[in-house]
Amino acid sequence: MIDRLNSALRRVPAWLIYIVFAAWTGWEFWKALTGAGPYAVEPINVLERTYGEMALKLLVVGLLVTPLRRWFSINLMKFRRAIGVTAFFLVLAHFLVFAVLDVQSLERVWTEIIKRPYVTVGMLSFVGLIPLAMTSNNWSVRKIGAAGWRKLHKLTYPVAVFAAVHYLWLAKGFQLEPVIYTAIIVGLIAWRYWPKLGQVSRA
Repeated sequence: MIDRLNSALRRVPAWLIYIVFAAWTGWEFWKALTGAGPYAVEPINVLERTYGEMALKLLVVGLLVTPLRRWFSINLMKFRRAIGVTAFFLVLAHFLVFAVLDVQSLERVWTEIIKRPYVTVGMLSFVGLIPLAMTSNNWSVRKIGAAGWRKLHKLTYPVAVFAAVHYLWLAKGFQLEPVIYTAIIVGLIAWRYWPKLGQVSRA
C-alpha cells in the first residue's frame, strides 16, 4: 500500500501545488469580492483569516514531511519546497489583505504592529519566512552550502511557533482549533529535538 502510494506521488509534479493554490487564492478573492457564501458579512476579515489559516495548515504539513517519512515511510520530500514557498505567498496575501484592504495606511500598519501583540508576533513570523522563501532554490543551496542552508532553514521552527501564537492570540475566547494547531506544531518541533536533549542529559 505504502509503495503504491509513494509510486503515485512520484508521478505528481511538485509545481502542481503552485497551480492549485494560485487558483484557490484567486477563487477565494473572487468570492470575497462578490460577497459569496461566508463572505457575505465582513468579506475582508474573512478573506484575511482564510488566507492566514491556510498558510498555517501548510506550515504544519511542511513540518509533517519528515515524521511521515520516518514513521510511515510516506515520502513527500519532493513537495516540501513547494509547500513552504506556497505558505510564504499565502502569508504575504494575508498581510496584504490586512495592510491594503483592512488597515489601508502604512502609518496605521506600523501602529498595529507596535501596539497589538498578536500583530507583532504575526509580523515576526512573516519576516522570518522571507529569507526562507528567498533561498528556496538550488542556486541558494550551492551559494550558501548545504550545511549553512539547513541551518538557515531551521528558522521554520520559530516561524511556525510565532504563527501558531498569532492565531491563538487572535482567537476571541477559548477556541479549540488554534489550540490544536499550537499543540501539533510544538509537538512536532519537540519531537525533532527531544532525542538530542536526551543525549545531552545523559552525557
